Amino acid sequence: MILEERRSKILRITEESGFVSLQRLVAEVGASESTIRRDLEYLDASGQIQRTRGGAAFAGDSFVDFDARRSQASLEKQQIARRAASLISPGETILLDGGTTTLEVARHLAGKSLQVVTNSLPIASLLMNSSEVELIFIGGYVYPRTGVALGEQAVEALKSMHVSRLVMGTGGVTAEGLFNSNALLVETERQMIRVADRVMLVADSSKFGQRALSHLCPLDAVHQIVTDEGVSSEWRQVIQSSGLEIDVVQISRN
Repeated sequence: MILEERRSKILRITEESGFVSLQRLVAEVGASESTIRRDLEYLDASGQIQRTRGGAAFAGDSFVDFDARRSQASLEKQQIARRAASLISPGETILLDGGTTTLEVARHLAGKSLQVVTNSLPIASLLMNSSEVELIFIGGYVYPRTGVALGEQAVEALKSMHVSRLVMGTGGVTAEGLFNSNALLVETERQMIRVADRVMLVADSSKFGQRALSHLCPLDAVHQIVTDEGVSSEWRQVIQSSGLEIDVVQISRN
C-alpha cells in the first residue's frame, strides 16, 4: 500500500469511528506499529486528527458538520428512528444517548409531551425550542466532533437520575454484547443503563457481527432492539434466544 493510500485509509477509519486505537489501525491497515505512529504524527501535524494516548481522534469536522451529516442519515436509520419514536408514549421520561440514529429518533418526537434527558448537544439543540419537551442536559467533557458529554461529571450527574426508557445506539453488536469506540463513552453509557427501567437499542443491520474498541454490556442488558430487514435470520435467532424483543423495520424505498 502506497503512502498516500495508507494515510487516507487511516483517516477514513478514524473519521468513521471518532476514536480509533493504534492496535486496530495496525490490524486493519496492515502496517507496522512504527509506520502507523509516523502516519498519525503526520496527520496530527496537518490538523486532520488529534493524537491521543493509545490511538487517535478525528479532528477534521466542526460541530456544524456533525449536525449536517446527521440530517442526511441513511434511509435505514431514518426509518428505524421513526419506528422507535412511535413506540415512545406521551408522558414518558426518556434518556437519549448521543449518536446518528438517536438524533433521528429525536427528530421524530415532535408533538409528544415528554421529559427528555440527553448528553448530546445536537439532540439538545434540536429539542430546546420544542414546547412539548421538558429538556434536561447532562454536562461533562464534550467529546470533539460528536458534541456528546462524557466522563466523570456526566456519570455523576446521571447517578441522580431515573428514567423509564433509554434509547441508545452502538458501535457494534456481537454475541458478547454491545461495543463502542470510546472508553469514556462506554463508561457514561453503562451509567445510563443503570438508571433506566427499559433499554431500547436502535441499530441498523450493519452493526450486527461488528465489534469496536470497548465492550459496553452483555446482550441481556438490553430489552428491545429496533433494526432493519437486513438483519440475518441467524442474528434474529440470537436476539430472541437472549430474551430480547426485536422489531424489524421493512424499509420503504419510495
